[in-house]
Amino acid sequence: MEDYVIDIEAENKDIRKRYRALLRACKPTLQRGDKQEIRKAFDLALESHKDMRRKSGEPYIYHPIAVAQIAAEEIGLGTTSIVCALLHDVVEDTSMTLVEIEAMFGKKVARIIDGLTKISGIFDPNSSMQAENFRKMLLTLADDVRVILIKLADRLHNMRTMEFMARHKQLKIASETSYLYAPLAHRLGLYAIKSELEDLSMKYTDPETYKFIARKLNEKKAERERFVEEFIKPVEVILEEQGIKAEVFGRPKSIYSIWNKMRKKSIPFEEVYDLFAIRIVIDTITEREKTECWKVYSIITDLYRPNPDRLRDWVSSPKGNGYESLHTTVMGPKGQWVEVQIRTKRMNEIAEKGFAAHWKYKESNSDSGLDQWIEKVRQMLSSPEQNAMDFVDDFKMNLFSDEIFIFTPKGSLVQLPNGATALDFAFEIHSDIGATCIGAKVNHKLVPLSHPLQNGDQVEIITSNKQTPKEDWLNFVITAKAKSKIRSSLKEEKRRIAEDGKEILERKLKSLKITYNTDNINKIANYFKYPSSQDLFYNVAKGVIDVKNLREYAASEKGPEQHHPQFNSHITGLVEKINKKEVDTILIGDDMQKIDYTLAPCCNPIPGDDIFGFLTVNDGIKIHRTSCPNSSKLMANYGYRILKAKWSSSQANVAFLTGLRIIGIDDVGLVNKITNVISSEFNVNIRSLSIVSNEGIFDGDIMVFVNNTEQLDKLMENLKNINGITSVTRYEANT
Repeated sequence: MEDYVIDIEAENKDIRKRYRALLRACKPTLQRGDKQEIRKAFDLALESHKDMRRKSGEPYIYHPIAVAQIAAEEIGLGTTSIVCALLHDVVEDTSMTLVEIEAMFGKKVARIIDGLTKISGIFDPNSSMQAENFRKMLLTLADDVRVILIKLADRLHNMRTMEFMARHKQLKIASETSYLYAPLAHRLGLYAIKSELEDLSMKYTDPETYKFIARKLNEKKAERERFVEEFIKPVEVILEEQGIKAEVFGRPKSIYSIWNKMRKKSIPFEEVYDLFAIRIVIDTITEREKTECWKVYSIITDLYRPNPDRLRDWVSSPKGNGYESLHTTVMGPKGQWVEVQIRTKRMNEIAEKGFAAHWKYKESNSDSGLDQWIEKVRQMLSSPEQNAMDFVDDFKMNLFSDEIFIFTPKGSLVQLPNGATALDFAFEIHSDIGATCIGAKVNHKLVPLSHPLQNGDQVEIITSNKQTPKEDWLNFVITAKAKSKIRSSLKEEKRRIAEDGKEILERKLKSLKITYNTDNINKIANYFKYPSSQDLFYNVAKGVIDVKNLREYAASEKGPEQHHPQFNSHITGLVEKINKKEVDTILIGDDMQKIDYTLAPCCNPIPGDDIFGFLTVNDGIKIHRTSCPNSSKLMANYGYRILKAKWSSSQANVAFLTGLRIIGIDDVGLVNKITNVISSEFNVNIRSLSIVSNEGIFDGDIMVFVNNTEQLDKLMENLKNINGITSVTRYEANT
């Protein structure tokens, strides 16, 4: 750390100021004796962290105070949570123990802090530390959801203050955030926090796009504000005439959601019409909420023409996380679509503060979808066989899903994620029904197990005692419960088959005069590239490996030594330097060595792109762009396999493959103009060209070889200048 002068007196003054601001934020929930508890926790945190500093050089205590402030102000949590937020790093970073915390603050506080403390010690090298931490954090959800809420506050403050960290750490933390924490905030109804986490992640994983959209939004700010004012004025007049007390305002969309729309629809920034939404928050009593929301909807649609396909009614059927609101899209005064959100003050607080606000209003809504969701999480966690990585992937899949409502034959309602199949429904009813399911009747019509369900379907499951779960079921179920039960059943089946295989292998080795022992079994498994002896036994039982294969193994043992490297989570010593015949273009690792690598086809990195290396199990090092669609998953789950990588300056004459998507109005000679710009003007080689023309619209995918991002940007600019071309975008996957 650099030397700098520390003004202790000024810092102490600042700490006191921050502590007073925290107390002001806690004021709405404070009860008798709470202030003393918060003070006790603050004093302990101050003492415990007195010699510690953050990467920025600031006193470490700033962090726990900020986390407590977010928990109080932005999530609306009470005193117990504030105490835990202040103490969340004490056990991990100091000699203080959980037993001492329990003696001072009680069992509940100690339990929450235990949930917040990371796992230390040995962990499975094929799993990820972060996946285990995440699973442990969710285990505490069964007892106390505040663990996750404080963890989200902690993550949000870390993301807000990440500029002083090393670049590779920024990438790893940002990827974990977008992959796990943002979806979790979404599922718990914390929409403001979810949006901020996504934006901050993007700021570090794809800084160029982030800055570009932020600049564009800033340029159009005054124009947007004028439009919002013009849109709102007549609405406010009618609301006042009708005696409806409501606040009407424009809310800008997040940078991440705008970028997501640009990417999904392959459109430039200028074509994203909904850069903001109009929100109407009604002040009314609980009994009149529904009536008032629909009354306001009627007023809006009288003033502006609605898009009939864009009405979303979460007032009659709230989302699983408790979110309630009416959304409609209407044609604004200047011929552009505008999203309007209509909700009451209570609904707005639940949307902003999620779970904490949900509990505040719980008396009026006891059978909440959020309670059902937490119950599902408990069920998922009760499956001991599931490996942490599978768990995180399944959990992630269920976080962002919108719900559909399915009816049983007797008319009971079952909530499932969008895209769920008949088999998901069977497992949702009961594990045994799922395991023996052979088909289903949807709305009295016979359908296969993989049939995707639609909102409002009535489903009857057909079972047979002879049925058992099949491997291909995993290809079409989407709920975590179904996946977990199928995997568990298949593992048991595989274990039984492997037992038979073990005996068969023992006999075969005896006939080949090879000693049956652990060392030889591991060698054979390694030779056939199986990750475990169980896989070897299983494949022997299935007949994949026979005596002929085993003879080949025996011959290889006698001949020159064979090396089949096993994967090890420790990167040191795993990669070898090689003399590449072609020019070395990427330097890898902390000491920037020239190591063998391949470029990932999912994002086709080219010089100028921000990149990282990923150590795969079988294919060596793969180079990905940091903005690659797969990067957040890789970094979040396999942080220990990520390697630093940067382009060297010696790739001037090396060509790299990348993809361009070109959309425009079909015209005679358009293809000729495009190929002319690419080949003649830029002297760039085209590898493949795929063009679809449909009713006058031209849509082309072109794979080209370029030297770097600078050349690519110029090429894209020149293609955009061709008359009739409306958009040129670089696409990430080599499809």
